[in-house]
Amino acid sequence: MDSDKLLGEFLRARREATTPVQAGPLSSGPRRTAGLSREELAMLAGVSLDYYTCLEEGYEGRPSKRVLGALVRVLALDPEAAAHLHELADPGTPQGRTIGQSQRVSPELLRLMRGWPRTPAMVCGLRMEVLAVNPVSAVLYRGMKYMDNLLRMVFLDPAAREFYRDWEQVANARVAHLRTAVGPDLDDPYLTELIGELSMESADFRQMWARPDPPVIPCETRETKHFYRHREVGNLTLTCEVFNVNSAPGQQLITLHAEAGSSSEHALSLLGSLAATTL
Repeated sequence: MDSDKLLGEFLRARREATTPVQAGPLSSGPRRTAGLSREELAMLAGVSLDYYTCLEEGYEGRPSKRVLGALVRVLALDPEAAAHLHELADPGTPQGRTIGQSQRVSPELLRLMRGWPRTPAMVCGLRMEVLAVNPVSAVLYRGMKYMDNLLRMVFLDPAAREFYRDWEQVANARVAHLRTAVGPDLDDPYLTELIGELSMESADFRQMWARPDPPVIPCETRETKHFYRHREVGNLTLTCEVFNVNSAPGQQLITLHAEAGSSSEHALSLLGSLAATTL
């Protein structure tokens, strides 16, 4: 059997064995299978359903490094399984172990995040890839097209300008973070591909990235106010705090909270209730 077919069989087997709890909160409703559907996996990995279907059916055997990284994350692959995925996608590659280890979120941190019913939280990697979200965060970002990477969400999702009332501030902060990430990783294939994709697809990104003297903007390493417009609960003003995950260098825990007694705190309570009843 050729490597493309083997890759497809591996993806199908791991998809069917991955529960929604492992992959991240998903939409509500009765489920036909215990594992992820193709539609769910494609959405969480930030690829089209048609593309993922071709991967699984063996018609597209050379996924990019970014896509492989997203599949490792969504399927919760351990380092050995991640290495096997990379070997199937590109026989002879030695990169699977490193990528798999850097994208695993500890079960203890996942349990901690799920224990915050009214505090949106997510774990991101250095390249702003989303590694995990808790239920209330999933409801906050529900409807966004890209959930695999915050840069792709901000620059490639047409809904982002409506969702982020302070879109330009958020976009500049994302670019500032990317500049920091690029510093020590000039040869990182994920970053190279991500920057190329953003440059091709977003004129706003091209303009911000090409600035000869970019503005000095905090990279969300301290308290930062953000302003959201949510289609179910209205406007929110939330404080973003970022914490380094000491047990996993490169990972950051991002939390959002509202001022006590504010309308935004009430809106977060509503989102928490929605998460409890729909996820």
